[in-house]
Amino acid sequence: MKVIVDRKIPYIKEAIEAIADEVVYVFGNEFTPALIKDADALIVRTRTKCNRKLLKRSNVQFIATATIGYDHIDTQYCYEAGISWINTPGSNANSVAEYVESALTLLKDREMPLSKMKMGIVGAGNVGTKVGEKAITFGMSVLENDPPRAAREGGEHFVTLEQIAKECDIISFHTPLIMKGEYKTYHLADKDFFHSLKKKPLIINTARGEVINTKALLAAMNERIVSDAIIDVWENEPRINRELLRQAYIATPHIAGYSADGKGNATRMVLEGLCKHFHIDAEIKIKLPRPRITEKTLFNNYTDLVLVAYDPRRDTMWLKEEPGRFEEFRNNYPLRREVEIYYEAWEKCISNKSLRKKIMKR
Repeated sequence: MKVIVDRKIPYIKEAIEAIADEVVYVFGNEFTPALIKDADALIVRTRTKCNRKLLKRSNVQFIATATIGYDHIDTQYCYEAGISWINTPGSNANSVAEYVESALTLLKDREMPLSKMKMGIVGAGNVGTKVGEKAITFGMSVLENDPPRAAREGGEHFVTLEQIAKECDIISFHTPLIMKGEYKTYHLADKDFFHSLKKKPLIINTARGEVINTKALLAAMNERIVSDAIIDVWENEPRINRELLRQAYIATPHIAGYSADGKGNATRMVLEGLCKHFHIDAEIKIKLPRPRITEKTLFNNYTDLVLVAYDPRRDTMWLKEEPGRFEEFRNNYPLRREVEIYYEAWEKCISNKSLRKKIMKR
């Protein structure tokens, strides 16, 4: 079995080489028809467009993307060509939720009365559900909009996008990118959406850049229809809109889901899918690096812990200073573990149980 792997997928080398006979590592934009012609499987990220142009006349029978989104895979062509594919839903849901939690923590530090606010979740899947849970811990009330789930499960739990626009102080987008059809999300937040807003909300986008019409968002910010923006995903990445970058409170290079934990989950899921497809009996173990925490690391409360685990102001500063390095920042992202891991590491250093208990209070 020959597998072509995006070389920026972490924690995969040892495990994949124990499974496949031949492994070739390339950057995401280096997948070509000639390269993959005799490959049995591809393991990719969003930068590899898996379409007819790439796959035609190849031996590829299986594609795994180590991402939640799969709009870079032409699923219709894969169906016609008999190519199986998988994505990794939920793999980085907690990572994205903690990104939003860090952002909310910073908003709280700006003396925004979060406990009196209402958050609208647009897309209540794995990520959106966890974000809603985080919002509740700040005392916020939460409204969820998810038409596909409402159709499947009944609409009692969900609200319309119009109600989100009318009632919410913060609106956070967590939908997949769907270009057309009944549940189209391309430019879901457009000029009409922004002009329907009633409370000058803060907008958060960690879904896909194209879910929000950038020009419409900028116009809404300039007209003070929108109070501010937290943007992790952008239209036309990596050629991002410099004016939106300048104006956004938090602006990061599509890394909300980039915790080592989320990446490790995705790598494990693609390898398990690979083994299942090719009927390989293998135990997949992914070893993640531990964060460096000592007894001198100071956590006075849960807020401190959240921002030690991840403070988005650092990535915002990097991107605003050098936006041309967008792709480089993504491809060489430093280690980031999730909050629980930082707490566990710190807990081992601290003998005072009452102090440990204290920091879990927000």
